Amino acid sequence: MKNLDEILAMAQNVQNELQKAQENLDTIEVEGVSGGGLVRVKATAKGRISNISIDDSLMQASEKQMLEDLLAAAFNDARTKADAVSSTEMSKMTSGLPLPPGFKLPF
Repeated sequence: MKNLDEILAMAQNVQNELQKAQENLDTIEVEGVSGGGLVRVKATAKGRISNISIDDSLMQASEKQMLEDLLAAAFNDARTKADAVSSTEMSKMTSGLPLPPGFKLPF
């Protein structure tokens, strides 16, 4: 069994690596798309929306409901992609740790 100092050092290292991974998520960008590209939402892997693009053809009063639906779909697509990237990046940081199955970090 490892001594307490080694365990504490390993825990500190893991904490530092997780912090770096969290910071890195702000630099990774994903794009959610709906309506065959009529609406695009760019977001960081943390889910922060950085840009929204709407095709001019949707900027008519008669297209209001469709635009709202496409915006929601694009936001959800971006969120799904951000969650996937976030999970992948965090898994890279915890892959060597002896964690029980299903245990996820950060808590």
